[in-house]
Amino acid sequence: MEQVYVSYPSLDENKRHGAQQAGTQSETTQDKLIISNERPWKPWRSARSRIRGWAIRVQNAMLCLAGLEWYCYAALGVLMALMSFVMDLTVAKLLRAHHWLYSCLEGHKLLQFLCWTLYPACLCALSTSFSHSICPQSAGSGLPEMRAILSGVQLPDYLSLSNLFAKLVGLICTLSAGSSVFLGKVGPFVHLSNMVGAYLHRMYASACGTKQRRTQGDMLVVASAVGVASCFGAPISGVLFSIEVMGSHYSVRDYCPCFFAAVCGALSYRLLAVCSGEQETVNALFKTRFPTEIPYQPPEILFFALLGLLCGAVSCVYLFSHRWILRFVRANKLISRFIATEKTLYSGFVAFLLALVTFPYSAGSSMASQLTMRQLICSLLESTQWNSISHNATLLEESQQSLWQEWSPPGSSVYKTLGCFLIIKLWLLVLACTLPLPAGYFMPVFIYGAALGRFLGEGLAYLFPNGISPDTLSVINPGGYALVGAAAFAGAVTHTLSPALCALEMTGQSTHVVPILIATLISNAVSRSKHQPSFYDGISLIKKLPHLPSLIRACPKLSSVQIGRFVAPAGAVLQRGEKMAGVQNVLNNSTESQFPVVDTHESPTLLGTVTRDQLQAFLLEIQTEVLCKSLEDVCHIKPATLQLSPETTVKQVHCIMSVVREQRVFVTENGKLCGLITWKEMKSMIEELAEEI
Repeated sequence: MEQVYVSYPSLDENKRHGAQQAGTQSETTQDKLIISNERPWKPWRSARSRIRGWAIRVQNAMLCLAGLEWYCYAALGVLMALMSFVMDLTVAKLLRAHHWLYSCLEGHKLLQFLCWTLYPACLCALSTSFSHSICPQSAGSGLPEMRAILSGVQLPDYLSLSNLFAKLVGLICTLSAGSSVFLGKVGPFVHLSNMVGAYLHRMYASACGTKQRRTQGDMLVVASAVGVASCFGAPISGVLFSIEVMGSHYSVRDYCPCFFAAVCGALSYRLLAVCSGEQETVNALFKTRFPTEIPYQPPEILFFALLGLLCGAVSCVYLFSHRWILRFVRANKLISRFIATEKTLYSGFVAFLLALVTFPYSAGSSMASQLTMRQLICSLLESTQWNSISHNATLLEESQQSLWQEWSPPGSSVYKTLGCFLIIKLWLLVLACTLPLPAGYFMPVFIYGAALGRFLGEGLAYLFPNGISPDTLSVINPGGYALVGAAAFAGAVTHTLSPALCALEMTGQSTHVVPILIATLISNAVSRSKHQPSFYDGISLIKKLPHLPSLIRACPKLSSVQIGRFVAPAGAVLQRGEKMAGVQNVLNNSTESQFPVVDTHESPTLLGTVTRDQLQAFLLEIQTEVLCKSLEDVCHIKPATLQLSPETTVKQVHCIMSVVREQRVFVTENGKLCGLITWKEMKSMIEELAEEI
């Protein structure tokens, strides 16, 4: 073994006998360290080498089957399914704890009141405090912001890991507040899926380097579909949701990845329910048992269409009220200042008011307030006629354990309970939308639409106890009307058709496909009248988010605005005959990675672009040669194939940059360079247009 001696000067360590000499004299000694140049010994070298070899073989075999991005899609689906299942499990345990505590206080109304109101108030306050302390961007649904990001605009911190953690914990606290607050998880969970997808894409990009075949935008589109699929076990509606709601331009190449990841997420979510013992086999989330021989009579198609009209009209009232209260909260100086400084106190106060209204010994007894969100939708989708059961002693004894009894308390009818639920819950939901915490709004409107359909179905069952057509022995199924109403109202609020397919996948009910589609189309037609914005478009407009499709749907005349007044200067511009001094000056004074090249500065006809690396290579070559060459002699000028005119509209520019995924586009007039448009200018442009509405 070779030995290498390394010497270094140390501090004085030996002193001569100072008492015997007039002055002290220090010496510098040299210590010799023995350092071995052989590799340190490690155990099990042969075993580790065999394991490494097998790992490389497995990796090569997996990459032969599919690219690395497909394994990222599968991992995204499994991770989001696991996150959704753990979230549901945690929320269910917290809700059971609240119900147990409330039942233990039976006979003490004051203590029950405090338990009923303070429990959701404290959870909402905790959700707001925790989410805003970690990441203020975690409040709200997150879907309007994600739509802006998918359109090409960069919003800081909306895809960060701190936002992921804050939104996850905050959403669990919000859902644990129960049906008193009446909020859901779909929107924030889609945002969570996008954050996980962005992190997986960063890992994919670091592993592939320059060989990556997918952009972050492609991964985010897939993550949007996975978010819905992992919530409801509904892969097809998840893909349709990502097309309708999230993407302004949908690429066909994202179709198969979306379906693959959504199926992985939905299947994993349902398999986790089977493994936990919650279900015996893979089944629909809200399994219904409607009659299949004659699910509905042909004349009922007219009533389903009437239900679509009713859902569309009520959705217009809800959307108008939602936009009004958000504008009022922002415009009122006292409330806006209070929310800005005391968000936690505001959330706790509003949650206390919501719980106060739904207290079972007050108005809550007339609106089935003790049912959870899951129990609400399951009870509304029951196929039995509640009114007929309440008047039949035999059927009443057989259904003692059914959830429908919450809708028919002693001394109250089913119609009164459903009517109170529809009237009170609408305004409570509007008020709950002002809470600055992570929350979703799809499931509340889905349940509200189910209650609206149930009310109509129970009324028809009362008017036609033996069915509409006397020739057939088929009674009216109020649960079918609840299913149709849920899809129609949710579709009208969001201006989409995906809730229709989501209702079919969540219930496994295929007999009501035609009524659901008819009612959803009619409700969409009513809610879209007079260019009324959807729920997500309304939030984008009020928050003034840089999402151009929302602005154009609200104000169609903006689509004809030209980009001439928004063009930014081109910055550092080189001419084709540029010498060494000019190139050096541009590199020193600019941080851009790409520079436009024109014919001459006096006649700025755009020829193309050169990169910073090319200019640095140009300087090196010029320094080694005697002859002074110009820029065009050394560098290859890449032609600018995409050029815009100042008369191009904002809508056209946004469409081009979104589809082509260009970060910057040059604006020319008669071939002469006028400036450029980047996503930064696009964001400023959209924000300026939002101020004009």
